[in-house]
Amino acid sequence: MSAIFSPSLMCANYDHLQQEIASLEAAGADRFHLDLMDGQFVPNFAMGLEDIRCVCRHAHIPTELHLMICRPGQYIDSFARAGVDLIYIHPESDRHPATVLQKIVEAGIEPGIVLSPGTSIESVTELLRIVEHVMIMGVNPGHAGQIYLPYIDQKIERLLRLKPRLGLELSIDGACSAQRIVEWSEKGVDGFVLGTAALFGKPGSYEEIFASLRDAVGGGGGTG
Repeated sequence: MSAIFSPSLMCANYDHLQQEIASLEAAGADRFHLDLMDGQFVPNFAMGLEDIRCVCRHAHIPTELHLMICRPGQYIDSFARAGVDLIYIHPESDRHPATVLQKIVEAGIEPGIVLSPGTSIESVTELLRIVEHVMIMGVNPGHAGQIYLPYIDQKIERLLRLKPRLGLELSIDGACSAQRIVEWSEKGVDGFVLGTAALFGKPGSYEEIFASLRDAVGGGGGTG
């Protein structure tokens, strides 16, 4: 199986969002990555419920929603009605993260957790037994274009050792350059969120960039 590539629509051209959706799908995107920030859990705002509805309405590939908000459990029904397929939460964003994950499951959506640079594997051990999707942040959440934090490598290596036993799908979000994608894909990481490090604002068309990335990781498409 090849890598799963999820363009971060936070970095897309919002003047032509529907066109961006179509162009990225045609280029070979596997999922759309949607970042929702509330200005409290992280010091920034990104996307909104109407943006998410727009993407889900026009997308023909799965959508993954990355919630960087306080008390996400209050809003799961709204996101479910919007049409998202996968919801990631930060365990520290709610006092009872397992309850939030259960709400996601009950809404018919796949649940996932995100590990920020300061979130240890030990603090989410029990949650790893109830989710399949785990996203590791290579930067502190809240802003695009940050520099990768090299100490995250040890966390990824440890999760890769747990992956077969727990049946995890591992993804990396933040500073996913082409070189880093090749390196971690070869080691067993499944998915990569594509932002300004590898896709947006780079020379060449989306088609050319995706073709280059596919070729670098062994060709073929990912899974939806």
